[in-house]
Amino acid sequence: MSFSINGKTAIITGAANGIGLAIARQFADRGANVMCADMDEKKLVEEWGNQEEDSNVRYFAGDLRQRLTIANLVSATIDAFERVDILVNASRQVIPTDALNVEDTSVALLLEQNLMTSLHLSQQVAKRMIKQGADQPEGQLGSIINLSSIASRNTRPELMGYSIAAAALDQMTRSLALALAPERIRVNAVAFGSVMSASLRASIMENSELRDDIRSQTPLGRIAGPTEIADSVQFLAADSSAFMTGEIVTVDGGRSLLDAVSAPVH
Repeated sequence: MSFSINGKTAIITGAANGIGLAIARQFADRGANVMCADMDEKKLVEEWGNQEEDSNVRYFAGDLRQRLTIANLVSATIDAFERVDILVNASRQVIPTDALNVEDTSVALLLEQNLMTSLHLSQQVAKRMIKQGADQPEGQLGSIINLSSIASRNTRPELMGYSIAAAALDQMTRSLALALAPERIRVNAVAFGSVMSASLRASIMENSELRDDIRSQTPLGRIAGPTEIADSVQFLAADSSAFMTGEIVTVDGGRSLLDAVSAPVH
């Protein structure tokens, strides 16, 4: 059983900060060729802009809600590394929802950003994987990993839009897994609870009780680090999970086992 991703090429969205950045760094450190994609060009340049021409890391800035931008991202990856073996849809937004306000557009925005962008990019990458595997009669052709959330099952009213998008992403993962299985492409997701991202750290600084609230709602009694999510993503990207597809792997310290989530999910 191999957890190696050495020599494989991965596109990772949301790679300018947070969990996406942690995944991109880990993949690059472990020998993968990595195309880091994000809308925040300034942050991408700060994190990745000093790469040498022969580096195993490149970056791409653009709004992936646009179909043309998605096509350009895939083309840039092929130009840099000649192939793509892994896609990690790590870009996501969390926007509060006013459940009783008919003018609230947060649900539509979150479905576009957290669901439809991942779907459209997955479709384009899958087509490329199939094309490059035409002369490969055996073995898997690629792995697609979506980042989801336990908010798809355990939610709060103010997280309605985020929860709907996460639940839809889980179902998209299963549907694509079935559709792409004959093409030897696996599709899985990692659903997580609270992770010590920059946004959560900022929230804890504003509310000193938040850390204890989250810990009290997590059976393992702590908040996950971004690298713990990256480890799970690497497992799903590697041959070690070669017989897994359509799975929503939960990494939340046991939190979703509780009857309700009374602390915010980040």
